Amino acid sequence: MRIKFNERGVTLVELLVVMVIAGIVVAGFYRIFIAQSRAYTVQDQVAEVQQDIRNAMEILVRDLSMTGFDYDNTTSAIHIPNIPYQVAGNSITVWYEYYQKDPSNPLGPPLISEAHAITYTLNGTTLERQLTVDGGNATTEALLRNVEALDFTCGRDGIIGDEATQDGVVDHWVNCGTIDMNRDKVIALRISLTARPVQANPEDDRLKMITPRTLTSTVALRNLALKKM
Repeated sequence: MRIKFNERGVTLVELLVVMVIAGIVVAGFYRIFIAQSRAYTVQDQVAEVQQDIRNAMEILVRDLSMTGFDYDNTTSAIHIPNIPYQVAGNSITVWYEYYQKDPSNPLGPPLISEAHAITYTLNGTTLERQLTVDGGNATTEALLRNVEALDFTCGRDGIIGDEATQDGVVDHWVNCGTIDMNRDKVIALRISLTARPVQANPEDDRLKMITPRTLTSTVALRNLALKKM
């Protein structure tokens, strides 16, 4: 007894259909992989630029909060300007005394007593911090790159020389460019810093979809708020 097997093979049409279906499935998986890879890159860059902005803002806020500090006693020969800040466009300069006591001899001369002049400015798309100690040579460092905007708003509290208008509370928030340094007492600053991720490869368009990130902080100039001017 002979058993007869079906010797019919796969036709060319069936093979093409299988190949088309397999191609569609592979293409779908590939598109999912590309989309996930793009999303990961975007989210990673967003987190990085946000962290970079926060780091730069922390340094900026630290310096601005010290504006006008002057350790007035016989152990300090430093004298800070009566108006220890200057705002010009997207640049700001503040003055304060960097003072450090000697823990082993708190009544003696300080370990450090220096006049610091700090300037923050937007040089092209780079946020720079310039430090001048005791009027000597300035040192400049880049804090943040790919910056799109650096804006300052001043909190005004009355008029210099008119203590009746000064209560230590911000009366108006105004553009710092309209401030008269010899008339208006400024006791707070609002800083807005906008940046986007640094794109190392100009041909890579994955980062072009990321909108610039903005961080805004308000700094109380406590040394000026407590001082009648």
